[in-house]
Amino acid sequence: MKIASYNIRKARGMDQKRSPGRILDVVSRLNADVVVLQEADLRLGPRPTALPRDLIERETDFHVVPLAENDVSLGWHGNAMLVRKGYELGQIDRYDLPGLEPRGAVSALVTGGEKELRVVGVHLGLLRPSRRLQLEMIRNVLDDDHTHRTVIAGDFNEWSARHAHGPLEPDFHMVPEQRSFPAAYPVAALDRIAHGPGLELVGSGIENGPASRAASDHLPIWAEFAMRSRQG
Repeated sequence: MKIASYNIRKARGMDQKRSPGRILDVVSRLNADVVVLQEADLRLGPRPTALPRDLIERETDFHVVPLAENDVSLGWHGNAMLVRKGYELGQIDRYDLPGLEPRGAVSALVTGGEKELRVVGVHLGLLRPSRRLQLEMIRNVLDDDHTHRTVIAGDFNEWSARHAHGPLEPDFHMVPEQRSFPAAYPVAALDRIAHGPGLELVGSGIENGPASRAASDHLPIWAEFAMRSRQG
């Protein structure tokens, strides 16, 4: 199963123009099964989505995971998920995260045939102490059963691989980092993917073509996993 993470900056590109269609073109190019989005909703008022639902359904092969608590947002604290049509959704969770800023995480169980994966989407805080508390809380709410075949993906807002991974050890392994920010001249691996036991990393990468470099200030990253048995 291929998982991607993309901070879409509220669909505002490097030319400072909002273009949902441009974002969705990049999303479709990823050819992922699940796409975790950050900054999918605007900040003001009821936080309306930056990606119209009808455009997603009409222009892509994805459904929107029902994470929002109102009719205008796409996600929770700006965290949204798109799942390729044909997959089924199980348990969905939202978590308020600790820290000075209002932050949240989302979780969805995605199944297709014999494949079952729990995907957790995050956009961590700007302060390192807050980020550590947020990762520790996420690890704590994922008990041993939920750690198996679980992927945590999103904008970790962390330049240091050690600090990004430390709170998740030893239960999660970090996918090799990809420099994803800023999109035009990426120098920092702010966007990251981590996986629990029961998953074997098949491949990983970054979408860094001209369209991706123009659509947002972050580049989308991806990782593909094979499923292991619980005894594997």
